[in-house]
Amino acid sequence: MSTPQDRLAAADADLAGLSVLVAGAGRSGAAAARALLGLGAAVTVTDRTGGDRLSALVGAGARTAVGIGSPPPGTTLVVTSPGWRPDHPLLVAAGRAGLPVIGEVELAWLLGQRSAAGPAPWLALTGTNGKTTAVRMLASMLTAGGYRAVAVGNVGRPVVEAVLADPPFDVLAVELSSFQLHWSPSPRPRVAAVLNVAEDHLDWHGSMRAYAADKGRIYHPGAVNVFNADDRCGRRLVEGFADAVGFTLGVPGPGRLGVRGGVLVDRAFERPEGSGAGVELALVADVRPPGPHNVANALAAAALARAHGVPAAAVAAGLRAFRPDPHRNATVEVVGGITYVDDSKATNPHAAGASLSAYRRVVWIAGGQLKGANVDELVATHWERMVGVVLLGADREVIRDSLARHAPDLPVSDVAATDDTAMVQVVRAAAGLARPGDTVLLAPAAASLDMFGSYGARGDAFAAAVRELAAR
Repeated sequence: MSTPQDRLAAADADLAGLSVLVAGAGRSGAAAARALLGLGAAVTVTDRTGGDRLSALVGAGARTAVGIGSPPPGTTLVVTSPGWRPDHPLLVAAGRAGLPVIGEVELAWLLGQRSAAGPAPWLALTGTNGKTTAVRMLASMLTAGGYRAVAVGNVGRPVVEAVLADPPFDVLAVELSSFQLHWSPSPRPRVAAVLNVAEDHLDWHGSMRAYAADKGRIYHPGAVNVFNADDRCGRRLVEGFADAVGFTLGVPGPGRLGVRGGVLVDRAFERPEGSGAGVELALVADVRPPGPHNVANALAAAALARAHGVPAAAVAAGLRAFRPDPHRNATVEVVGGITYVDDSKATNPHAAGASLSAYRRVVWIAGGQLKGANVDELVATHWERMVGVVLLGADREVIRDSLARHAPDLPVSDVAATDDTAMVQVVRAAAGLARPGDTVLLAPAAASLDMFGSYGARGDAFAAAVRELAAR
């Protein structure tokens, strides 16, 4: 019996009778709705509230419904936005009704199978931290190698838009979150990588085991499966897959990529006539932003690019051409000999630890929504490089308690304010704890939505407060 997924993937299938409910009218939901409408499906879009997002889709031909608790009669498929949790009442009701529930990434994969010329290959990666940096590095390497490529997925542009692009792309660099992977069982990337796995989004997944399992869905037999040899959980996820390719910050053995003498080296994708010593790809100094975690991101991106046939010279050229996104270890100002760094994107303890490891003496600015993550390992590992801490946000007391256990003598300033003056107070407190040569580092280890509209807004507020300090 034909399923909705069969019809989506069949090149000659008429989708006019397919009745689809799209849950969520944000970026990925709107893209899914427009793609389905363009192929003739009957689409209803629901969102938690009304407004311009739903109105725009009415103009495109969709029906809309606000805050519904069950799929409309006649629905044959539900496409959910990645942020909707599996226990959302609407998705639970869809499951009870026997309706398939898929994500926009799954939809993109199925629609890609309809291409007469065959779908563009996916080079896909996931991980707790570094995904956007690594996937943009990868896209830059692919472009330097002469491919028409684009970074898509969790990075910004929905995958379904890229899959249906005309003219088509040669290859897609795909960033996938754990949410997207949860709702997408079918994708089979040509090359797949997991950068790292650490506690995050446990409030969504319910447990670390479930979170890691969703990350591991990116791997499959027949792909070149790339893993972080320095990451214990990542190593476990790739067990059972033959010929997996590892990357490491150490000197690489055969079949791996790594670092030797300040150079990124490939010993996995040498040509048959290679010497066995490895192919030099790029200088560690070419990696931006600096720091061991971004060297690991560059190695992962290089592994995916090399698996696709990108020559070493293009890997180096792509790294040199790459420009990091904002709020990722970005130096804002040097004021009175103190360097102020915005890493607001460090929204979990693992990311904050990676950021802290890049600096010798740090006044750490931390706090926000921890999302169920534990900060003890972070504090115990990195407190010795801290000369002071400034805390803000909803879960600052959790971090304060950890500091009291592991570094009771460390100066800690607590900013309780949540209004527009909060970040100004934070920066002034940090300046009072720092000395020339120190780094004041915003690496909050937590999400931002308790006080700011996004991690970007938090970083912008930090930068504005630093510039105000410099002006004074």
